[in-house]
Amino acid sequence: MVNRVVLAHRLFTGISRRHLACLVEELAAPWQAGVEGRRHAARGGGRKRAAGAGARHQLVFVDRMTATLIHLRHDLPHAVLGLLFGVDRSTITRAVQEIRTLLAERGFAVPIRPELRLRTLADVFAYAQAEGIELRLDATEIQVRRPLASSGGQRAFVSGKKKQNTMKATLIADWRGRTLWTDALRPGRMHDATAARSEGIAVCFQHFPDVEVLLDDGYLGLRRDHPGQAVTPPRKPRPGALPGRVEQWERDRHGHSSDRIIVEHALADHKRWKQLIRFTHRRDRLPDTYRAIAGLVSDRTAKA
Repeated sequence: MVNRVVLAHRLFTGISRRHLACLVEELAAPWQAGVEGRRHAARGGGRKRAAGAGARHQLVFVDRMTATLIHLRHDLPHAVLGLLFGVDRSTITRAVQEIRTLLAERGFAVPIRPELRLRTLADVFAYAQAEGIELRLDATEIQVRRPLASSGGQRAFVSGKKKQNTMKATLIADWRGRTLWTDALRPGRMHDATAARSEGIAVCFQHFPDVEVLLDDGYLGLRRDHPGQAVTPPRKPRPGALPGRVEQWERDRHGHSSDRIIVEHALADHKRWKQLIRFTHRRDRLPDTYRAIAGLVSDRTAKA
C-alpha cells in the first residue's frame, strides 16, 4: 500500500503537511455536502437506507486532495495518478474536477487575518482602503490550445504580443508581492486595460477613492480616467528637455518600476506550477485552475 503522506511530499512540494491538513479540514465538509446533494438529485428524494449503507468511496477525501494537488503542480496525467493511487483513471478525473472547483471558490488569503478571504475585486479595494495598502496590478498570458476551425472565435485568443493562442489573467498583489486577487481570465487578444475594466475596476475606483494602484504603461487609459488613483510610469520628456528634467524623469521612472516589480514576482510564483506554463487541457477549465493555484500561493505568501 502506498503511503499517501510520503507520496505527497515526494511528488508535490508546493505546500507543507500542515497546509495540506488545513485544506482537508476546511474542504471536507463542502465536498461531502456536494456529494450528498448530487445523490439527492439522482434518486429524487431522501435516503431510502440507513446512513452508512451502500458502496464506499474508492478514494477517500485526503487522497482526492493529494491527487489534485499533484496534478496541479506537476500536470501528471490522470492515468498515471490512477496507477499511483490504485484506482481507475475516471476516478481521478472526477476527484480533480470536484477538488479543483472547491479550491477555486476559496478566495485569497489576507496577511494576519486568517478568518478573512478576498473573492471579488470590490473585496480587495475595500481591504486596501481599510488597511491603507497600495496595490499593484498586472496581467499575464498563458498559452492554451487553439480553438477548432469549425467552432469560430479563433482570433479572440490570438495574442498580439505573444503571437500565440493565449488567455489573459489579471492579478493584484500588495507591496510585498502577496497575491490578493485574480480575475476569471479573458481571451488573449483583449487589451490589458479592457480586461481590468471588464472586471469593474472603474466602479471600484469610484467607491474607494483613497486606493492607489501601481500600473505599467499598458494601463495609460486607466490613468487618464482615474488620475491620482491609477498610477503609471511618468511620461518621458520631449526631445531637447533640460538635463535636470531628464535625470529627474529617470529617477522617478526607476522608483516606480522598483515599487511595481513585485507584482511580476507574484506572477512568476504562479508560473512555478507546471499547468500554468502551458495549459494543454480544455480552455474552460483554466479559470478554475488558475484561481485554485493562486489561492494556494496566497495561503503561503500570507504567512511570510
